[in-house]
Amino acid sequence: MIALYQNTQIDEFLSVFENRRQDIPQEVRDSVRVILQAVREKGDDALFELTGQFDHVDVRPLGLRVTGEEIESAVRDMPAGFLDILEESAANIRRYHERCRMQSWKKREKDGVILGQRVTPLDRVGIYVPGGRAAYPSSLIMAAVPAQVAGVGSISVVSPPAGSGQIHAPILATAGILGISDIYRVGGAQAVAALAYGTDSVQKVDKIVGPGNIFVAEGKRQVYGLVDIDMIAGPSEVVVLADDSADPGYVAADLLAQAEHDPLASAICVTHDSSLAERVQQAVVRQADSLKRQEILKKSLGDWSGILIAESWDKAVELTNRLAAEHLGLHVRDPWETLAQIRHAGAIFLGHFAPETVGDYWAGPNHVLPTNQTARFASPLGTSDFQKVSSLIQYSKKALKKHAEKIMTFANMEGFDGHANAVRQRID
Repeated sequence: MIALYQNTQIDEFLSVFENRRQDIPQEVRDSVRVILQAVREKGDDALFELTGQFDHVDVRPLGLRVTGEEIESAVRDMPAGFLDILEESAANIRRYHERCRMQSWKKREKDGVILGQRVTPLDRVGIYVPGGRAAYPSSLIMAAVPAQVAGVGSISVVSPPAGSGQIHAPILATAGILGISDIYRVGGAQAVAALAYGTDSVQKVDKIVGPGNIFVAEGKRQVYGLVDIDMIAGPSEVVVLADDSADPGYVAADLLAQAEHDPLASAICVTHDSSLAERVQQAVVRQADSLKRQEILKKSLGDWSGILIAESWDKAVELTNRLAAEHLGLHVRDPWETLAQIRHAGAIFLGHFAPETVGDYWAGPNHVLPTNQTARFASPLGTSDFQKVSSLIQYSKKALKKHAEKIMTFANMEGFDGHANAVRQRID
C-alpha cells in the first residue's frame, strides 16, 4: 500500500511528488471567470441560480442569509459535551494567537525625527468554510479566532448548503459560540465572488480566507488584487523524519492521519534506518485495515506517499528540507536538537507524543498551513494576516535641512526634480 524507496528510486519519487502541483485546467479557469462575472453583474440572483446548478438545492425560500434562530437552534441542539470541546479548542487557539499579534511602535530620533509603525486590523473579512458532504468546524475556528484577536470589525462566513438548504449544524454552532452571525448558505466560486464584489445580501470584504475545492481556489486566485487572500491551498501533506528511537506504530498512525484527507494527500516518512522503514510499512498496512476511508487511503498512499530510506542521517535531513512539508513530525531522540537543522516546514511536531491531530484541533497554532513546498517562503495563517501596517514619519525643519541636499541629490539622480522641489520649498 505504501512503497519503500532508496537510492535512485528516491529521485524518481521526488520528481513525481514535486510535479503534483499541476496548473489549474483551462476549462476550470474559464468556468470560474464566467461565475465571477455572473455574480458581479446579477448579484443575489446569480447566487440563487448557481447554488441550484452546482449544489442542487433551491435556497430562495430560506434566503441566502442564515437566521439568528437557525444559529441558536444549532447551538441548543449540539451535545453539551461537544460545545465544551469547541469552546476549549477556541480558547487554546485564541491564547496562542494573542501572543502573535503585531504591536504599534514609535521612536523619537535626533533633531525632532519620529519614526514608527501603526498596526490596525482589517475592516471586513470573509471566511470560506467547506461543507456539502462534510462539516469542518475546526476550519471556522482557525480562521475566525485570529481575525477576532486582530480586532477585525466584521466577519462574514460562507458555506455551501446541504440538500435541505441548511448549513451543517456543527458549523452554525461553532459560529454561535464565536459570536458570528453574518453567515450565508452559498459555496463554490460564487461565494468567493459574493465576498469579493458584494451583492444586495452579502457585504464586500477586504480579505478572503479558508480552504475549498479547485473552483474555490481558482476563484480566490482570480479576485486577488481586488481583495487579499490567505493562500492557494493544495492537497494536505505530512513528512515524518524518524530515527531509530521512533515507534513504527506512531509513525504509521501519523502518516495515515494525513493520507485519509484526500486521494491527492501525501504522507512521507524519511529515515536512514532500513529496519525501521520496513516496520513502518508493515504498521501502515496493519492500521489501515481498521480505518474507514479505504478508497481514499488506497489512492493517497499508493500514488503520492512513500517511505524514503536515505543513505545517512544528514541526507535524511536534506530530503526533509527539500520536501518543505505542510506538517513535519520529528520522531527522533532529541527533537529540539534536530529542529536546528530544519529550515522549511509549515507546522513542526516535536517528539513522539505530538501527533499532527493535536495541531488540527487543539494545541493552539493554526492548521491553515502552506502546502506544495511553499513552506520555503510562506507561513501559517495567523493574527498578522488580519492586520496591516502603516509607516509613521515625522521630521522637524531642522532635521529636514540637515539632510536636504543629500535627499535632493538622490531625487535628481533618478530624474524626479519635482521630488527635489518638495524638499527645496521647505528649506529655502
